[in-house]
Amino acid sequence: MKKAVWLMVFLGLMGFSLALAQPRTVKVGFVSTLSGGGAALGIDVRDGFNLALRHLNNQLGGLPVEVIVADDQQNPDVARQAVDRMLKRDRVDFLTGIIFSNILLAVGDAIFEEKVFYISPNAGPSEYAGEQCSPYFVNVAWQNDNLHEAMGQYVQTRRFENVFLLAPNYPAGRDALTGFKRYFKGRVVAEVYHRLNQLDFSAEIAQIRAARPKAVYAFEPGAMGVNFIKQYAEAGLLREIPLFLPGFSADADVIRAVGRGMVGIYNSSQWTLELNNPINQRFVEDFRKTYNRIPTLYASQGYDTALLLDAAIKAVGGDLSKKDELRKAMLAGFNSTRGPIRFSPNGYPIQNYYLRQVIQQPGGEIVNRQVGTIFTNHRDAYVDRCKLR
Repeated sequence: MKKAVWLMVFLGLMGFSLALAQPRTVKVGFVSTLSGGGAALGIDVRDGFNLALRHLNNQLGGLPVEVIVADDQQNPDVARQAVDRMLKRDRVDFLTGIIFSNILLAVGDAIFEEKVFYISPNAGPSEYAGEQCSPYFVNVAWQNDNLHEAMGQYVQTRRFENVFLLAPNYPAGRDALTGFKRYFKGRVVAEVYHRLNQLDFSAEIAQIRAARPKAVYAFEPGAMGVNFIKQYAEAGLLREIPLFLPGFSADADVIRAVGRGMVGIYNSSQWTLELNNPINQRFVEDFRKTYNRIPTLYASQGYDTALLLDAAIKAVGGDLSKKDELRKAMLAGFNSTRGPIRFSPNGYPIQNYYLRQVIQQPGGEIVNRQVGTIFTNHRDAYVDRCKLR
């Protein structure tokens, strides 16, 4: 009898030891826009994230990964339900994936209150850069103003006398034109905001024609950008009034949809196809092979999100309870598709911004090519309002 009891105790201890030996699984909640007009953006972020996981043997910081995916349908209410479920039922360790700033602002406070890190692969609202900054927020892409600041600087160097500005009326749209005006010192003949997800721009194009500006700057992400550029070209304005865009509105997805009409257009981006480092070269080559398309900046941001998590979890030895150390590790930076990246105390990156131009290669392929560097080690304009250090 005694032997049987000791055997059970021994087997019990063995089971306990084996349980301890099992590595902890990292749970990542991925909420993104995977349907509707903005789906191409979310799909690219997701595909880039998944490619990085494949390169990391489906581990982050040496721990196995479980990714829980939800489609927010570009609807803040749907996003709230998905985030609430992931925080309370699934008990995720990290959240990521949101594309649109209005959706992030609808769920951010709930995530931060639970002391769960949100790693943004895209949306970078000014609210979270300044007074409302959070120790649980890190953005691997940019602050919303940054690409527009870069294009404002470039248009300024071209000495255009005046510009016409256009963007959708939501937080990122307002941040966009604020960023452009921070560096463009000429006259703004009109600053027009339209409904988010609008696809018919005939009224705005008529306004542009009537205003007769020297140049147009437009921020139109996703399907809005495709439709606006097509209609701008069909109206014959591309030949009459130069159109300048941020990288979001002139990336590979827009080029695929619009085609040759994009050739010659300048745009700004923190990432380019030809950045010469081993991480970017592997990312671009394998993304093309895996998904049979040219990667966008959104895809690079998804890829970098996984690399940041991997580096931070590795830095704390896989102990996810060390929240302060995790934050310090994230802000210290990581090796990304853009090379080494570090962050300001508000969680936004300090990085270069490049000038790209859409060209047609000798073989016929239409791509963005890096033709200059606009900003070096550029930081966002709001960091001094953030009390975190």
